[in-house]
Amino acid sequence: MSSTANGKNGTWRNWGGNVSARPARQVAPASVEELAAAVRRAAEDGLKVKAVGTGHSFTSIAATDGVLIRPQLLTGIRNIDREAMTVTVEAGTPLKRLNAALAREGLSLTNMGDIMEQTVSGATSTGTHGTGRESASIAAQIKGLELVTADGSVLTCSEKGTEEERAVFAAARTGLGALGIVTAITFAVEPLFLLTAREEPMPFDRVLNEFDQLWAENEHFEFYWFPHTGSTNTKRNNRSAGPERPVGQVAGWIEDEFLSNGVFQVAQWVGRAAPAAVPAIAQISSKALSARTYTDIPYKVFTSPRRVRFVEMEYAVPRAALVETLRELRTMVEHSGLRVSFPVEVRTAPADDITLSTASGRDSAYIAVHMFRGTPYQAYFTAAERIFTAHEGRPHWGKVHTRDAEYFARVYPRFGEFTALRDRLDPERLFQNDYLRRVLGA
Repeated sequence: MSSTANGKNGTWRNWGGNVSARPARQVAPASVEELAAAVRRAAEDGLKVKAVGTGHSFTSIAATDGVLIRPQLLTGIRNIDREAMTVTVEAGTPLKRLNAALAREGLSLTNMGDIMEQTVSGATSTGTHGTGRESASIAAQIKGLELVTADGSVLTCSEKGTEEERAVFAAARTGLGALGIVTAITFAVEPLFLLTAREEPMPFDRVLNEFDQLWAENEHFEFYWFPHTGSTNTKRNNRSAGPERPVGQVAGWIEDEFLSNGVFQVAQWVGRAAPAAVPAIAQISSKALSARTYTDIPYKVFTSPRRVRFVEMEYAVPRAALVETLRELRTMVEHSGLRVSFPVEVRTAPADDITLSTASGRDSAYIAVHMFRGTPYQAYFTAAERIFTAHEGRPHWGKVHTRDAEYFARVYPRFGEFTALRDRLDPERLFQNDYLRRVLGA
């Protein structure tokens, strides 16, 4: 077992730079047994325990002044079961590494988010998702879990277990780190397939007017709206019989690196230094990317590099309320005097059966608002959050929000199930921190 530090004097910071913590110690266990021993020792020392992946959450969900578990040694595929079509993977495995390994085996996850830097446990525990008409979040593809609980024991659970194991499975797929430390995940997989991506600009009003049709006609539909403009970039991903036609190396570099990251980074610097220029920059940015169509394996279509650092808030609203919510958001931006330099991202997911999934029990649409790192974001996020919560929105657990347990008890019908399970698994609140105290209660 090794101890690790990140930053000066053992300070840990998240990717967005808006959260930091100074744990009493950081531990990188090399086995489940070492992790369990670290949990027991922390309890003996009177220290809280949190696990952290790559720090892509914008909330303090993983922050602690106790023991910070770093899972970078708990990586790799344990087993591929081709009969059951599942893969069991260690919790610290980055999604990027899992996707590449599965592709080499001729396999793939059904759906994924738009980045793949996170660990599998960090992504699922916070409810990371992509977009899909029928295919849901990464956590919804889980078939089994292994986790170390507060007494240092190892618990496995699935939908086929005992009544208690089924209850743990329903909650721990998106467990917020409140029920234990996930050590391995079993995902459903399928034979590797091809997706054809069609990306093209489209007027914002047209997208809103035709949203139901665009959603119904495509397996995966999403779009970005550029505030201060009437423009969006849309993306439609659908399964394809081939042939494979990936983005060319030069064209891909120009679109995905030079324009989407390099030029966009410079535009953000200019907007931060001169906010009055933001609307003009938005007009240029909205026209920078041209239409393109390509066909490739799933993770090369679903995901893209994100090198420009930002802070983000995202809410899930009922899918039927999406268009009205977006119109209210546009009106707010137009009349507020705010200067919003980052596009708004819109995706969807079908209802699932995970206790605290943002899509739990209802078809959902996701609206994500961003601001460039170092730019004041509070006024924009506060105004946006007021709109989202008026539609009973559920915030992404890993993205900026101000909601508390009282609010979540209203918008999650099964909230009490989760807190009751937490009482049974962690009665002494070994895995507690300030964030969990706020969102789950004492």
